[in-house]
Amino acid sequence: MYTQNQSTVTEFILLGLSTDPLVQVLLFHIFLIVYMTTLTGNLLLILAVRTDKHLHTSMYVFLSSLSFLDICYTSSIVPKTLVDFLSLKKSISFTGCAVQFFFSLFLGETECMLLAFMAYDRYVAICIPLHYNMIMNKRVSFFMISISWLSGCIISSIDTYFTFSLTFCGPNTINHFFCELPLLLQLSCSDISAVNILKLVGTTILLFIPLSLILISYIQIITAVMVIRLGKSKAFSTCISHLVVVVIFYGTAMFMYARPEHLVTEDTDKRVAVFYTVITPMLNPLIYSLRNKDVQRAMRKLIRA
Repeated sequence: MYTQNQSTVTEFILLGLSTDPLVQVLLFHIFLIVYMTTLTGNLLLILAVRTDKHLHTSMYVFLSSLSFLDICYTSSIVPKTLVDFLSLKKSISFTGCAVQFFFSLFLGETECMLLAFMAYDRYVAICIPLHYNMIMNKRVSFFMISISWLSGCIISSIDTYFTFSLTFCGPNTINHFFCELPLLLQLSCSDISAVNILKLVGTTILLFIPLSLILISYIQIITAVMVIRLGKSKAFSTCISHLVVVVIFYGTAMFMYARPEHLVTEDTDKRVAVFYTVITPMLNPLIYSLRNKDVQRAMRKLIRA
């Protein structure tokens, strides 16, 4: 994945979210509660979809895949952060940083593609309802999910290789609570122009192209809904939850990866990172279940059982 002997740095020091011991203890308990809530909410959603036959459609297959993805994504960062809150030395090895970097990037990029395919699924359901079961069958759904995971894995592997093939000759302090690309590039003492080009290409492929697909899908959906005289709110209500998740996820992702380098501010970055790595994975099952009576019914049945 990378060539470690090109670097004189063997570990990185993570400054975390605060240097105040009392604040760190408080943050530990908050993060722990949020993390456990995230695991519980997303696991319940996955089990509800698996156990309720009425939810065995493409829409809910995508939804359960998103929940599994959120569990993996937050688990690639939060457990290490929890340990660091209670540690005197908040360090991560060079290899550990590369592994964390790969998985956080891989899972985040996979979610970009998955959200785009979920938008297409809603487009077919609303604009071509008579052909929905034929177009969005199980084979097509699993193919789209596989493409999401495969594209995320390939691009994050390339980014990880080139990022950790750079020379890091000191300093090794990262003003963050996990290994994030913009801050790692600031620590490198080699030419980062190639990595910046890869970053631009990756951002285009896994941010702007999927976002364009989402926008096109929703333009078609809104156009179709406007000409429907009856059932407008019911037709569009299935899309509201997805739109909220898209706005939250893509808003923070574009803030982090699609802005000029001179606008990078470490304190702001940390706050935004808390939102998309810790808060958003907890909110996703709540957002979807609040507006979906089928999911609510399946969850109640699961809890009673």
